[in-house]
Amino acid sequence: MKKFLNQADDFIPEMLEGIYLAHPDEFRFVNEDLHCLATARPVPGKVGIVTGGGSGHLPLFLGYVGQGMLDGCAIGDVFQSPSPEQILAVTQAVDSGAGVLYLYGNYNGDIFNFDMAAEMADMESNIRTCTVVAADDSAGSVPGGGATTRRGVAGIFFVYKCAGASAGRMDDLDTVQRIAQKAGERVRTLGVALSPCIVPRIGKPGFHIGDNEMEIGMGIHGESGIRRGPQLRAENIAEEMMSWLIADSPCQHGDEVAVLINGLGATPLEELYLMYRHVHQILAQSNIRVFRVWVGEFATAMEMTGMSISLMPVDDELKALLNAQADTPMFRQFPA
Repeated sequence: MKKFLNQADDFIPEMLEGIYLAHPDEFRFVNEDLHCLATARPVPGKVGIVTGGGSGHLPLFLGYVGQGMLDGCAIGDVFQSPSPEQILAVTQAVDSGAGVLYLYGNYNGDIFNFDMAAEMADMESNIRTCTVVAADDSAGSVPGGGATTRRGVAGIFFVYKCAGASAGRMDDLDTVQRIAQKAGERVRTLGVALSPCIVPRIGKPGFHIGDNEMEIGMGIHGESGIRRGPQLRAENIAEEMMSWLIADSPCQHGDEVAVLINGLGATPLEELYLMYRHVHQILAQSNIRVFRVWVGEFATAMEMTGMSISLMPVDDELKALLNAQADTPMFRQFPA
């Protein structure tokens, strides 16, 4: 294992200390716990949006706390859920009287702990919470056969962006929840992995992919995908992924879509743009128009080599929210 670290057990606390030191005007921690991150620029009377999940995915999750996006994040160890107590501490820190939306990925540990935190917030602090669980991974569905278990992956970025913009214009909690749910129901994501990743505490790859292999549909923690086989040319990978995505997506011919091309941690930006070239061509051939595209690292898996494609059909309401300004330490966007 070759990583920049001191002791594996100190990896997350030391990483968090570095984040707070680098961004003192944007982030603060609460309850004397580095894992409980809140915005340093709260807006009175605004709906709070709290997310959370395991480390190892930067800029997901904490990187989206800031203006026009989220208000707080409970942070677990690498690929581990934060505790209900940590989620509660963040909830209490960001509540300004308008209620709090919980917005996180579809993983059992996160669901259990956020549900418990919601009960504690109601009983201990009289804070109203609502929940939207992002479940965008097309690898958890069989096209035409109904949904099975969809994981929350990179497409949650679109849900953050839309919900954050809604809260930023001072919409009430029910409206922010509706917007998040609407975005979440539309977005679909599919990934492909070329290499494994290493959790520092473990010190070795959690799974194996051969030098000339790829796995389509692998999850961001190494969960099994749709199929594994010899690595194909980039255009053939894009064709296979887009065929699956379009079949699973609510996209229709003539729709406009937002597109996210996401690197999983060790994929050069040049390769992501090469893949987008193929995605753009396939969408054009399918009479699906691109409204806006984001290319870069939005939800990683430590140092995994791979990428994912997210599609979300958009209407006028979602387009306005996607175009709104956002300003966080790890994501900035000027208004369109």
